[in-house]
Amino acid sequence: MPIRRLPDQLVNQIAAGEVVERPASALKELVENALDAGARRILIELQAGGVELISVVDDGRGMRADELRLALERHATSKLPDDDLSAIATLGFRGEALPSIASVSRLSLASRTAGGEGWKIVVDHGRVDSDGPAAVPPGTRVTVEQLFGKVPARRKFLKSERSELGACVDVVRRLAMAHADVAFELRHDGRKLIDAAPGGSMLESARLARLATLLGIDFADNAVAVDLDREGLKLGGLAGLPTYNRGVADHQYLFVNGRPVRDRLLVGAVRGAYQDLLARDRHPVVVLFLDVPADFVDVNVHPAKTEVRFRDAALVRGMIVGGLRRALDAAGHQASTTVAASVLSALQPQTLAPGFLTPPPPAQSSFAERQADFVAMPMGRAPHAVDASVTPASSDYPLGVARGQVHNTYIVAEATDGLVIVDQHAAHERLVLERMKAALGDGRAASQALLLPEVVEIGEVEADRLEARAAELAEWGLEIERFGARAVLVRAVPALLGSRVDVKALVVDLADELAAFGEALSLKEKLDAVCATMACHGSVRAGRALSTAEMNALLREMEVTPHAGQCNHGRPTYVKLASADIEKLFGRR
Repeated sequence: MPIRRLPDQLVNQIAAGEVVERPASALKELVENALDAGARRILIELQAGGVELISVVDDGRGMRADELRLALERHATSKLPDDDLSAIATLGFRGEALPSIASVSRLSLASRTAGGEGWKIVVDHGRVDSDGPAAVPPGTRVTVEQLFGKVPARRKFLKSERSELGACVDVVRRLAMAHADVAFELRHDGRKLIDAAPGGSMLESARLARLATLLGIDFADNAVAVDLDREGLKLGGLAGLPTYNRGVADHQYLFVNGRPVRDRLLVGAVRGAYQDLLARDRHPVVVLFLDVPADFVDVNVHPAKTEVRFRDAALVRGMIVGGLRRALDAAGHQASTTVAASVLSALQPQTLAPGFLTPPPPAQSSFAERQADFVAMPMGRAPHAVDASVTPASSDYPLGVARGQVHNTYIVAEATDGLVIVDQHAAHERLVLERMKAALGDGRAASQALLLPEVVEIGEVEADRLEARAAELAEWGLEIERFGARAVLVRAVPALLGSRVDVKALVVDLADELAAFGEALSLKEKLDAVCATMACHGSVRAGRALSTAEMNALLREMEVTPHAGQCNHGRPTYVKLASADIEKLFGRR
């Protein structure tokens, strides 16, 4: 068959395949056009998940009749005044959205400029039905009906109405987050789903109010502010506490110059920042706004404009990791408030069995001796420890004073404003990890030589993997060498882990960690995961009875240690129940 030009209708349908995958993608293009037109209020109406109807009404600048006709032609745009694709300052720019949508639906486009005459054009699957004056207010109204109505092969691949609606809501939510000065209203089959009023004149306060509206007050209460400027780039937003996490990564909202993106570089940087704070199957909730010069980023690398390319990707990655870690470090030992709420909802009045609260074991030796024993497993040291003969006031410390131990696993402490329950293993695991990281920051972590080097039998591939990282592992204090085809010889372990660590279990877990991460993470991130595994093996286990001095030493250490509110897997290390909530449980208020 000879080469020939395709008909315009077929060209538009091909373009629609790139730009209009589903109702949500068409909605995204229309709302972005409204924002680029300077709209201050955008009203969106949907029917049947957007398949039967998408209506977007804005109060932007509007268009004249001749501009309406041009807007329905391919590659016609008002958004490239200098014809420079490397300096795009708007959300939309490809000039294909409206003609592409019009080729696979019945599209009505009505608009009026301030002081001008209203005009309306209707296009039915690529064919102009009407073109004439219309009585419309200033701004633009775009109505899309029967999407893919005459393209059954495309329509049958759409998902359920609920799924398509969910994608549309997500699109509007993300754009509303990025434009806190614009009012958004979304209705589906007459039911209001989003109603976001515009914020004040201060950008940061407006963003915070908008995020609280769209993501709920729980997120605002369990997130820390991110604010970092570096080399002309600015990073802002909110980062959820590690204990406020999700099972999927859908709750990560990333923006570049106000454009919602799903960029792999940015997602990877967020994952790296939370690397030793969350389990591998949990994901943080973050909203990040990255503002960069227009010539620093290329947004013309994806038809749907969801991916970008940076001039200096390493700078952006380092900025996101550094900004998130600094914000999370500043949170100290704070944990998610939703954890306490879920605990309270599960509590029921009942009769407790005798011996439920176990008093600390009587001191069989001096405080100094018991403290030394506690430190050997393997805290290294425990600052701010209290004298065993003196009971401090609960008002002196944020996490209160230890009053007992439950099942030799949970520490119960009394604070001025409530009751604190601490998971001793999870808390100590975090303390050991932070000590190891601090030790490495000061140089090389101290090692403790084994009296008899231990041979650990593992697979050949696993032995190869550990041997390749032997030098880096030595920096953490773990000294290994190859011992035959399927084994490694362990000569020393990190001093912070002490002598009671299970060497074989530690080595096997480390090999698994290095295999799981593969090449997806940087070496530093891999070693952070390795360090977390070491800390888990070296922490005080559940089931060990602690004295009052040991429990209080643990509490004091938590209060001065970053990220002490969650263990290395993102689980909370403690729950704080407010006095008022406890009183409600017993009907006292």
